[in-house]
Amino acid sequence: MRAIEQCRTQALGGHLSECDACGQQAISYNSCRDRHCPKCQATARRQWVAAREAELLPIEYFHVVFTLPEQLIPLARYHQAVIYNLLFRAMSETLLEFGERRWQATLGITAVLHTWGRRCVNTPTFMAS
Repeated sequence: MRAIEQCRTQALGGHLSECDACGQQAISYNSCRDRHCPKCQATARRQWVAAREAELLPIEYFHVVFTLPEQLIPLARYHQAVIYNLLFRAMSETLLEFGERRWQATLGITAVLHTWGRRCVNTPTFMAS
């Protein structure tokens, strides 16, 4: 956080620029180059988002979250492959059936497994987009 607070201030140093034509001088302070800094990474972030948006198909996207019930968390810790395979299968069967019934279509699914929850405990959460 300190680097971001000091970004483009005298604290990080700088350099003096001078116009060859009129001799006017200007001080430019150095940036922190932190990947979280809104000043330093704004252009890179815009370019990255634009590139990702260009990759998207012109269709609707939905973000769906499937969460493992709290009672199964201890079981999942010791039998991860079994529990997560069951979770993925239940998720995909549910979404595919929903797509067929709702839109008479087969859905495309990108699935990501997150093994933490909002309360910072080891709550396995499954996210499908």
